[in-house]
Amino acid sequence: MAGTHDEETTPPPGRTTGDLQSFAVALRRTHGEMSRLVHGFALAQGLHPTDVQALGIILDSPQPLTPGRLREQLGLTSGAVTACLDRLEKAGHIRRSRESTDRRVVHVRYVESARAVARQYFLPLAEATAGALDRFDDRELATALRFLSALNDELAAVRAPER
Repeated sequence: MAGTHDEETTPPPGRTTGDLQSFAVALRRTHGEMSRLVHGFALAQGLHPTDVQALGIILDSPQPLTPGRLREQLGLTSGAVTACLDRLEKAGHIRRSRESTDRRVVHVRYVESARAVARQYFLPLAEATAGALDRFDDRELATALRFLSALNDELAAVRAPER
């Protein structure tokens, strides 16, 4: 029918497909570079890349994390999260403890000495980030951070099929 368009492939008014494509390419490249570093750390520590992803979630959690909450964030089965936590605990990266009044509740915490190991490994990432930050003024960085936050919010609303 003339005058209609496919809304899934048509960009919003004022945007071109090239703009969206450029962002997609840049984001995939960023993801690829981060994955390369994460895989290297996983290999150096005898871990799986998913274990390193779990460490990031544990590190960024504002409160003690439970295995159930970690499972939700990783999108894994309970058994897979248990295996992940077993590997992380055996490697000395996390500790599990029962701290609440309900002794059935387990909290997962990043071990401080393991944080130092991760900081040392990821120092080149921090230095590269600082180098990139130096190329932009505060207003530009605020806009970039606002974009990334909005993108993460949008992505969080997208649900993968349940396992």
